[in-house]
Amino acid sequence: MTIKLLLSDYYTDLLTVERRSELTALTYSESAEIFLNWLVAEELKLASVTSQNLIYYLLWRRNSGIDELTIAKDISALRSFGAYLVRNGYWQENAALLLDRPKASMSLPKVLSVEQVESLLASIDVSTPLGVRDRALFELIYSCGLRISEAVSLKIENLHINEKLVIVRGKGDKERMVPFGESAKAWLCAYLQVRPGLVKGRAVPEVFVNFRGKPLSRKGVWKNFQNMEAASGVSAKVHTLRHSFATHLLAGGMDLRSVQELLGHSDLATTTIYTHVENRQLREGHRKFFPGHSKDGASTGD
Repeated sequence: MTIKLLLSDYYTDLLTVERRSELTALTYSESAEIFLNWLVAEELKLASVTSQNLIYYLLWRRNSGIDELTIAKDISALRSFGAYLVRNGYWQENAALLLDRPKASMSLPKVLSVEQVESLLASIDVSTPLGVRDRALFELIYSCGLRISEAVSLKIENLHINEKLVIVRGKGDKERMVPFGESAKAWLCAYLQVRPGLVKGRAVPEVFVNFRGKPLSRKGVWKNFQNMEAASGVSAKVHTLRHSFATHLLAGGMDLRSVQELLGHSDLATTTIYTHVENRQLREGHRKFFPGHSKDGASTGD
């Protein structure tokens, strides 16, 4: 069986046997694809994989710059993929069960300044329909704090331009309503003018489509964002726009509960991390402009 067919069967298994969500199935399938391609590069047969091979694979991933949280997700995916391989006779036992997930240390998310966000967005070439689409897409992601999966799965019926609202389907299949700003509205209107030329008369429910008129994929979003990084000189990830959205709202005075609802966090503790980011930025700004008032040399004046 080819890698493509194996991954397709695994994806179906995740949905029907393991009862995983569509997003988890997609994420696990992508992790399995990276692993299978690594086996090909290392000239290793799938049937003869050992736990030591898996450790070497994870070391390769770590040395590629992958963080601990992603490694933990990779291990979860490998355990699931291993269970599938055992059920279907490819493995006699699940070697991935011997892997221990690392305890991800709490690290503050990277956040861009408003100026950096503007530089990223301004770097998009809007002289083409796809450029207009990208500007509308990333304006909306930043304006609403969307996850990539939420942006690419957004349906036309859930986009309310005049009200400047979107109905988002997030983790756990939960829906939430999120407002967006004037800039996002303007670019969405511009995109909806050129979208018919991309879909070519076909009924495509998703808002954002590729040059073939099919729903835009997460990989397509990542690739286009990398082009923006190169053009603007701003180093970031797509998810950084979501982090920046939350931090900028808190810095502007919005309360934590409201930010939690906009982000779709089920636990307030998840949202609280952005208060630490804001405090860190305040401290760094204070040290920059008031170096004489640092902790080591605090002023004693009134």
